[in-house]
Amino acid sequence: MPDAADGGAWADFWGRAPRVMKLAVPSAGEALLGMLVGLVNTYLVGHLGAASLTAVGLAWQWALAAMILFTAVGTGATALIARMVGAKDWKSANRVVVQAMVVAFVTGIVASFLLIGLAEPAMVLIGAEGEALAQGVVYLRAVSTVYALSSVMFIGNSCLRGAGDTRTPLMVMAAVNIVNVVVAWVLVEGVWGFPALGVLGAGIGSAVGRSVGGLLVVALLLRGRAGLRLRWHGPDLEMVRRMLRVGLPAGLDQLISRLGMLAYVRVLAALGTASFAAHQIALNGESISFMPGWGFAVAATTLVGQGLGARDEERAEKDAMLTFYIAAAFMSVMGVVFVFLAPAIIGLFTDEAEVIALGSTPLRLIGVVQPFLAAMMVFAGSLRGAGDTLTPMLINGVGVWLLRVPLSIVVTQVFGWGLTGVWMVMALDLTLRGCFLFAQFKRGRWKTKQI
Repeated sequence: MPDAADGGAWADFWGRAPRVMKLAVPSAGEALLGMLVGLVNTYLVGHLGAASLTAVGLAWQWALAAMILFTAVGTGATALIARMVGAKDWKSANRVVVQAMVVAFVTGIVASFLLIGLAEPAMVLIGAEGEALAQGVVYLRAVSTVYALSSVMFIGNSCLRGAGDTRTPLMVMAAVNIVNVVVAWVLVEGVWGFPALGVLGAGIGSAVGRSVGGLLVVALLLRGRAGLRLRWHGPDLEMVRRMLRVGLPAGLDQLISRLGMLAYVRVLAALGTASFAAHQIALNGESISFMPGWGFAVAATTLVGQGLGARDEERAEKDAMLTFYIAAAFMSVMGVVFVFLAPAIIGLFTDEAEVIALGSTPLRLIGVVQPFLAAMMVFAGSLRGAGDTLTPMLINGVGVWLLRVPLSIVVTQVFGWGLTGVWMVMALDLTLRGCFLFAQFKRGRWKTKQI
C-alpha cells in the first residue's frame, strides 16, 4: 500500500480504485450467476428423488468439462483484445472478435456432436448406473444440443471483458438465469398446461437459457457493443494462431486442475460419509470467496493487457498491485468471518453436530489464507493479461499434482489427520501458489511478452 506520508501516492491510489471496482464487481456477479445455472437445476430436480439429483450432478460435470475447450479460446481473445484496445487498435480488436466467434461456433458444434453421441459411455465413465445413468444421459444430451450458442456466449463475453466491459456479460448472465429458471420450472413441474418432463425439463431450461444468452451476445456485438463490432472479413489463420497460442495453456490448466480434483475427491471419499459431507459444505463456503476473487482476477487481466497495449508497463504494474491490495483487503474481511463464524456457517447447511464439528476447522483454515488466495487469483489474472498463460498453468499443475494430491494421501493414510489434514494441505497449496505467482509477477518478464 502507498505510504501514509505520500499524499500523491494515496491520491493516485484512490483515483485508480474506482476503475478496478468497476471491472471487478460486475465480473464477480457474473461468476455468481454462472454458478446459479447449475444450482437452480439441482434445486428443481431435488424433489424428484436421489437418482434424478445424482443424474444432474454427474451430467453437469461433463458440461463443465466442455468449458475447457471454450476457456482456451476465451482467454486468448481476452488477452489480445485488451492489448489492442490499450493500443487503440480497434481494427485488429474487431478481427479478433470475429475469428474468436467463428472458432467458438465450430468448437461448440464439435462438443455437441461428441457429448450427444457419447453421452451414455461418458456417464458410465464417471460412475453413473441404473436410473441415474438413464436420466443423466437424457439431461446431458439436452444441454449439449446448444453448445454452439453456449460457446458463442462464453467467448463473446470474454471479448467484451477484454475491451473493459464487464457489465454486459453480467446482464447476459442475468438474462440466462431468468430464462433458465422460468423454463426449467415450467417443464420440470408441468405447470401452465405443459407436460412434467422432470430431468429432461431441467436440461431444456438450461439449453434455452444459454441459447438466449448466445443470441443476445451476437446481437450486441453486431450493434458494436463496447467498441467491438462483429463483421466478417474472411478467415485470418494468423490471428487464430496467436489467440490459441495464448489460450491453449489456459485450457490445459483447466484440464490439469479438473483431473487433479477428481483424484483429490477419491482421497476425500475414503474418509467416510460425515467427513465428505463436511468437506462439501466447507467447499460451498470457500466458493463464496472465489466470486470476488474471480472478479478481481478479471480486472487485473483487463488492466494489465490494456496497459501493455498502451506501452505503459509502469501503469500496468501499478494497476495489478492496486487490484491485489483491494482484493486482499476485501477477501481478508471474508476470512475473518470464516474464522470466527465457521460453526454458524456450516450450520446453515446441516443440523448434524458431527458434520458441523468436522467442517468448522477446514473453513477456519481457508479463512486464514484468504490474502494468499487473493494473490494467487489476481497475479494469475495479471500474467494472463500480459499473454503469459504458461506460468500459471505450470504453477497450478505443480500445486495440484506434486503437492495437494500426494500430500493429502500422506496426511490421511500415514498420519491419520483426516479432513483437517486434507484442508491443511489445501491451505498450504494455495499459500505457495500465491507466493510463487507474486514472485513471477515481480520478476517483470511479462512486461516484454509478445503475443
